[in-house]
Amino acid sequence: MFTGIIESLGEITNKRKEQENLHLTVKSNFTQELKIDQSVAHNGVCLTVVVIDKDEYTVTAIKETLDKTNIGNLNLGDRVNLERGMKLGDRLDGHLVQGHVDETGICTAIENQDGSTLFTFTYNSNNNNVTIEKGSITVNGVSLTVVNSKENKFSVAIIPYTLNNTVFKFLKVNSIVNLEFDVIGKYVSRLTKQ
Repeated sequence: MFTGIIESLGEITNKRKEQENLHLTVKSNFTQELKIDQSVAHNGVCLTVVVIDKDEYTVTAIKETLDKTNIGNLNLGDRVNLERGMKLGDRLDGHLVQGHVDETGICTAIENQDGSTLFTFTYNSNNNNVTIEKGSITVNGVSLTVVNSKENKFSVAIIPYTLNNTVFKFLKVNSIVNLEFDVIGKYVSRLTKQ
């Protein structure tokens, strides 16, 4: 489990395909604190550490992960939001995040406002994922509050700190992002459809 509060930005330093799998090597300022078999969220995607070498570590994404996320689109030098699994007993500053991306979305608008930046995203409404006004959403691993909730569209308002310390500063219109919808909302949605 994660909180959606980004600890650090990592840099992709190697990308290697092996059959259907993709091995990504990430340079991080907390690599020395990691251990093999530990989970780390990369743009909201929970991946397992399989190799540690100095200030870099490697994770493996399988076909299912590559099909449902933007992880396969990463290139050398790209930055990723990083978060280690939450510790029991710590404060839950974001919201409960599983690290299981539901689908990707597309950034359709970026609007500078007085003191914040409004990002708008669309997603596939055929997947039965929903947002609600003032509900939680995870975008590239960042725990955020939904504004302007529509059937297949929503916005989030980003404060300057979040903009400057996450991959939001690199997003452009048409950027593909990972979306994890609120776990409680997913269960309620599933129950009401039965």
